[in-house]
Amino acid sequence: MVVFPPTVSPVYVIGAGPGGLSAAYALRARGVRAVVLEKSDDVGTSWRRHYDRLRLHTTRRLSALPGLPMPRRFGRWVSRDDVVRYLEKYAEHHELEIVTGVEVSRVERAPEGDGWLLHASGGRELTGSAVVVATGFNHTPRLPGLPGLDGYGGRFLHAGEYRNAEPFTGQDVLVVGAGNTGAEIAVDLVEGGASRVRLAVRTVPHIVRRSTAGWAAQQNAILIRRLPVSLVDRLARAMARATVPDLAAQGLPRPDTGLLSRARQGAVPVLDVGLLDAVRDGKVEIVAAVDGFEDGKVVLADGTLVSPDAVIAATGYARGLEDLVGHLDVLDDRGHPVTHGSRTPQNAPGLYFTGYTNPISGMFREMAIDAEKIAKAVARRQRSA
Repeated sequence: MVVFPPTVSPVYVIGAGPGGLSAAYALRARGVRAVVLEKSDDVGTSWRRHYDRLRLHTTRRLSALPGLPMPRRFGRWVSRDDVVRYLEKYAEHHELEIVTGVEVSRVERAPEGDGWLLHASGGRELTGSAVVVATGFNHTPRLPGLPGLDGYGGRFLHAGEYRNAEPFTGQDVLVVGAGNTGAEIAVDLVEGGASRVRLAVRTVPHIVRRSTAGWAAQQNAILIRRLPVSLVDRLARAMARATVPDLAAQGLPRPDTGLLSRARQGAVPVLDVGLLDAVRDGKVEIVAAVDGFEDGKVVLADGTLVSPDAVIAATGYARGLEDLVGHLDVLDDRGHPVTHGSRTPQNAPGLYFTGYTNPISGMFREMAIDAEKIAKAVARRQRSA
């Protein structure tokens, strides 16, 4: 049994996803009491909401959180359901202190001392010595402001509402957005019996084989993390020519900007789980970006009008942190935290963020690293207090 100092306020971790759970374990392992506050009734809520066919694009071995390997029976590319099982087991195995059904609405500096005051549902006011914000990368669905949408007669939904292709069997579907989610949903629709699938692309993505001759793309991403950006861009360009077909004739030319240069701006490459073959075989048609709707039809950027039965907007998510911490001047102009991991904003010592970056080396891996760094920083801070 871990005995915590009775005079020290706990560290509150907001969010019981992989980032929050790993931070809570790492803190506990260093003798720091961590209380996880989760607004839903379960851990791993965002993973429970993902579409059915989703698997980690990073390997099982390199995606485990601190203190508990992922079981070998999960296979190399872990399914959505097995990720949820793992997170449940992780919380149980480490005996984490998790309070569900509690939503934190605002974090403020404590009136006295150097701690933090959390305003939570039910009128709760909680005081913590530090706070780890881990509410998740995929927090608030982001929908583009498309003129004329109200007059569209088909079904329109965000990718966060998509579960599987069954409701779209025999239908003409337009997927908007060529990131990893849009690419995989397009493939799922093809395999699930949609009559026609189009993928609207505004900026051509870098597409990388998830694995080449058994070597995972994630391993390359880890190896090149400290190399100069320009060198990585050149290496990635050569790798793409050797492993990825030229699909310019199908509407997917090779990008004119470097892979790592683009990733540093927040656009991670698409890891191929069938899109390349589907585009090459004409099963997924590449079309121009969506500019709006007119007379019930979709207007593409090249002036084309199309009339799909359904439009699925794979247009990403916002972090949704403005109400929680926006008043603390700790977010940049995109609403992203200005620091992550063990670094805290200069004007907000003791406030930590994890899980708000999307590194090409793997989000689970980086959250595991962040957890250890955060725990070390918090323990050091408490010792010096």
